[in-house]
Formats: sequence, C-alpha cells, structure tokens
Amino acid sequence: MLDTIARLATPFFHAFDPETAHGMAIAALRMKPPGRPAPDDPRLAVRAFGLDFPNPVGLAAGFDKNAEVPDAILSLGFGFAEVGTLTPLPQSGNPRPRIFRLPADEGVINRLGFNNEGHEAGLRRLMARTGRPGLVGVNIGANKDAADRAADYVAGIRAFAAVASYFTVNVSSPNTPGLRDLQHEAALDDLLARVIAARDAAADTAGRKPVLLKIAPDVSEDELDGIIAVVRRRGVDGLIVSNTTISRPADLKEAATARETGGLSGRPVFCLSTRVLARAWLRLEGACPLIGVGGVDSAEAAWAKLEAGATLVQLYSAMVYRGPGIACRIKEGLLDKLASEGLASIAPVIGRQALSLAAD
Repeated sequence: MLDTIARLATPFFHAFDPETAHGMAIAALRMKPPGRPAPDDPRLAVRAFGLDFPNPVGLAAGFDKNAEVPDAILSLGFGFAEVGTLTPLPQSGNPRPRIFRLPADEGVINRLGFNNEGHEAGLRRLMARTGRPGLVGVNIGANKDAADRAADYVAGIRAFAAVASYFTVNVSSPNTPGLRDLQHEAALDDLLARVIAARDAAADTAGRKPVLLKIAPDVSEDELDGIIAVVRRRGVDGLIVSNTTISRPADLKEAATARETGGLSGRPVFCLSTRVLARAWLRLEGACPLIGVGGVDSAEAAWAKLEAGATLVQLYSAMVYRGPGIACRIKEGLLDKLASEGLASIAPVIGRQALSLAAD
C-alpha cells in the first residue's frame, strides 16, 4: 500500500522545486497517524555503539533537520533516525535555490548551509517524545559565524545529552565555509577531545551517549590516516562514511545541473563513498563500528556497504526517488540475501569484501 501511494505521489512532489517538496513531505509526515511498524525479523537485529538496533537501515541527517518527525520516520520501518544538523542558534542557511535534483542520475546536489531552527526548538520537540520507543540520533554542527566552532559542538552535547540516543559530530558538510578544515588531524583532535569530555561530564545524569564522527568522501589517503588516528586515540564510538561529495563523476547524465555548487549525494556518490568506507574499515581494525552512507537505494547497495565494512547503513536521497517504502524494501532484500547464504545475522557479511572494495 505504501509503495502504491509513493508511486502515485512521487510525480506530484517532483512537480515542485525540491525544497518546497521537502517541506510538503515533512508536513505530510506530521499528519501521519501514530503507529509502529511490524516487528523486524530477528536476523536483522544489530548491536553497535552499545545500542540495540531492530534493523540496520537508518534515515540520515538532513531530512528531519529540526526533529519534527522522528517517530513518523521510525514508523516507516527504519531501524533508527538521525535528526539535524542542529546548531546552537537558528540560521537561515544559504540563499535559495539550494537543492537540485539530477533525476537521470538519481542524485541530488544541495548547498543548504546548516539551515535549522537551532538547539532550543529541536530540544523542545525531542523532549516531547520522552519515553517513546526508537533510536533517534542527534547530528550537531557549528553556526557559520561562530568564533569558536568547537564550543558549538560542545554546546550540542550539553543541550541534547538527555534526549539523544547517540550523537553525530558533523565536520564534513561542504556548505559551511571552512568546516571541513576541522577534519585535519590537529583541529579534529582538539574538537573530539572537547566533545568527548562534554559527553563524559553529562554521563552521570544523562547516561553515556555514543559519539560518532561523520566524514567526507573527498578525504585523501593521508587525511584518512589522520582521521582514523584521532578516532582511535580519542575513543570515538563510531564513524559515518560519508557525507556528500564536492567531486562530480565524469559519467553524470545531468551535466548542466551537475555544475551547481554544493554537495552531491545519491547514486553518483555510491562508488566513492563505498571505497572510502572500506579503507576506513581496514584502518580501524575493529576499533569501532561504521555506518555506510551514500547511494544506498536498494538491498544490493546496502549489502555492498556491509561487505565494505558497515555495521549499519543510512540513506536520504533514495527517499526522493524511491519513496517512503524504501526501508521496508531494503529489509526484505537483505532477508532474501541472508536466506540464500544460510546466515542467521549480518555479522559474517561485515567487511568480508573490504580489501577488494578498497582497491576499486
């Protein structure tokens, strides 16, 4: 039924500019009757970062920037939802238009610039869902004009420690000038030291919340080495690979739109993000789990992320082209793959093709 509605609704939504259509989707989810999805097959259950996920398919940050509809997202069959990116103060982001569809490529370019309503509004909404089931991560960032960007991330930890299932430290958006500089080893070490200290200080009252780091797919080998060194040294709980790319594959069909400035997501970033994922998994040597993001639009794509080293996967752009039933379709496909190999869980799949995928 959900897939039928999605097939009918997608052309309607695509008749509007992407940002307007996104706002309409959020409004529709706000009106969705409350409900829980059917229980997941236990073969899909995953334990990572000290948390129990009913299935490995999550919705990435960027869709529900202001924590308006996390429970509606979970009701679509996602194993977890990530809200944000949230910054301490509200900010409007970059001028519109700032989202562009590449339909022939099933990709999206955005240059939103952390547009969001700020900590206060996000916290109010997340406090209102206290006691409800489901894992909801909070993606935190810095205001564009912050004098001390690391302090903004610390403020995010302090603001949401009581309501976040986990935190994602987003230093990889290409749409805030200079933000990706925080991926450089010295700056990243200082940032994560302060973030981890804030998390630990809040643990007595809020419990110990996992801290994950989200990185760009455009990092060089040396930059990746530095990131992994800091992640291991600071005891980061997990790594998300990856954010959008500023590169443009040569085979993009939507060549004119591809010239727009911003981060490219969706199917065109799949190969790049999966290669970096595999390389990160090999370097981490089991130090922490990874979440694979970038071009996850099918069970086959999710399976490839698992084989590259992901314990969990996230998607966003696939919702634009495949509709709200995408999580359930991926889960069905994953179960078929597990059954075909006689596996009782996804654990044996994780990282088994990392060597070959890292070299692609």
